[in-house]
This record gives sequence, structure tokens and C-alpha cells, in this order.
Amino acid sequence: MDFYEFAPYAYFFLIVFLVVGSYSYIYHLYKNRKDASGVDYEHYSDMALKDDIGDTPVKPISRDKEK
Repeated sequence: MDFYEFAPYAYFFLIVFLVVGSYSYIYHLYKNRKDASGVDYEHYSDMALKDDIGDTPVKPISRDKEK
């Protein structure tokens, strides 16, 4: 089997693998968001835009837990 005969099959399976991997990762993120113990990743999506010194933190820390 020559490289030029193998390349289209490898390309097809690579594309299928990437599509399935992308959809499974997106499903994982939304499943954890809806879960009570999961992390809500939407809070972290604005971190790059709201990084000024006066902005509120993404996840506020309660000082009552330390005492």
C-alpha cells in the first residue's frame, strides 16, 4: 500500500476522531455545568476581558470559612 492510497483513509479517520472528540468534550462541559458538584465554566470565560484591578473576582472568597 502506497502513501497516496493510505492518506485519504487516514485523513477521513482523523476528521471523524476530531469531530467525536470535540462533541464529547462539549457534552462533558455541559453535563458538569448542570451537575451540582460540577464547575460552572461560564464564570471563567470572561476572565480575560474583566482583568482590571477594580473588577470583581470571578469566584469570590468568603473569609468566614477561614475562622
